[in-house]
Amino acid sequence: MKIQKNSKFLLIGDSVTDAGRNRPVAEGLFNPHGTGYPNVVQGLITSVYPDYMIRVVNMGSSGNTVRDLKARWQTDVLDLRPDWVSVMIGINDIWRQFDVPQIPESHVLAPEYERTLEELIVATKPVVQGMVVMSPVFWELNAQDAMAAATRRYGAICRKLAERHGVIFADAQAYADAMLRHCHPAYVAWDRVHPNIPGHNVLAHALLDAIGFDFNRKA
Repeated sequence: MKIQKNSKFLLIGDSVTDAGRNRPVAEGLFNPHGTGYPNVVQGLITSVYPDYMIRVVNMGSSGNTVRDLKARWQTDVLDLRPDWVSVMIGINDIWRQFDVPQIPESHVLAPEYERTLEELIVATKPVVQGMVVMSPVFWELNAQDAMAAATRRYGAICRKLAERHGVIFADAQAYADAMLRHCHPAYVAWDRVHPNIPGHNVLAHALLDAIGFDFNRKA
């Protein structure tokens, strides 16, 4: 696995990452990480790599766009001094364009999304050992669906920025699509945004594969 022993691994994003986590900082005793993919990641890292003593911290916040992440990046990421950071953001940036089209100031269009996410990568890469950029996910295979198409465009921005700045890209949408070839979106996410436990396991798998996690390791 790429993450070194005794590292702090911070995961940040929107409600998909939040998933009911504890406040103000989600780590420690009594299942603080919420019910989503950060909890799965923490459980697998702790059980498969117990000798690594890795701290997993969930700093997701429901409703966030990349604008919101920028506003809290110093306090909720940099000030916590993580060794590794994973960021998954974008679905609200896209969703607001569809569910409140009459409120354009809530829309984060692709140029702003790219510019702001790049600022966060540039600010973070020099002070961490590693960084992962996860694509946003919309649980829908139909390429004619406007929101599905937009999500894939934003995911392509994530890939481009990761390649440009030499950080890791986790194509979570590709993992979601693989699952959806065998089931209807309603089986995973009633609103096609917030997944159930199987869906969160898919997201965790995408992230863990990206960091070289060995699912067959014996400690």
